[in-house]
Amino acid sequence: MILGMSLPVFTAFHVIISLAALVAGFPLVAGFLKSRDYKYVTSSFLALTTATSVTGFLFPATQLLPSHITGIVSLLVLAVAGAAMGFFECRGFWRKVYVVGAIIAFYLNAFAAVVQAFLKVPALNALAPTGTEPPFLVAQVAVLIAFVAVGVVAVKRIHPIAPGVA
Repeated sequence: MILGMSLPVFTAFHVIISLAALVAGFPLVAGFLKSRDYKYVTSSFLALTTATSVTGFLFPATQLLPSHITGIVSLLVLAVAGAAMGFFECRGFWRKVYVVGAIIAFYLNAFAAVVQAFLKVPALNALAPTGTEPPFLVAQVAVLIAFVAVGVVAVKRIHPIAPGVA
C-alpha cells in the first residue's frame, strides 16, 4: 500500500498526474512563446510536475535508480523555477530563470514519458527492448532537440518584468 492505495491504483494515480503535468506544459510553453504567463496554467503545471516527481519516489525500490536521479534533478529545477516565480516574482533576470526552469522540468517529464512508453507500449518495446537501441535513442534525441529549440525561442521572446512593476 502506498498512501492507502494498492500499487496498481497508486501507479494509475501517478500516471494521471504525470499526463496532466504534460498537458499543462503545452499551454505554458505556448504562453512563453507569446511572452505571456498564464497564472492558472503556471500554477497547475508547477503543482502537477512537482507532484509527479514526488510521487515517483514513493514506488518501492531497493536502490537508487535513474528515475530517482531524474526526479531529484526535476525537484531541484522546480525549486529554482518556483523561487524565481514566487520569491523573485519573475522580475528582471529571474523571468528567464523561471522560463528555463519550467521548460527543463517539462522536458524531464517528457523524457520520463518516452522511457515509460518504450517500456510499456508493446510496439515500442519491440523496437527497443533494452532502451539502448537506435529507435529509443532517436526518440529521446528528437525530444531533447525540440525542447532546446523551444527553450531558445522562449528565452528570446520572453520579456523581463521591470523591477517595481506589479
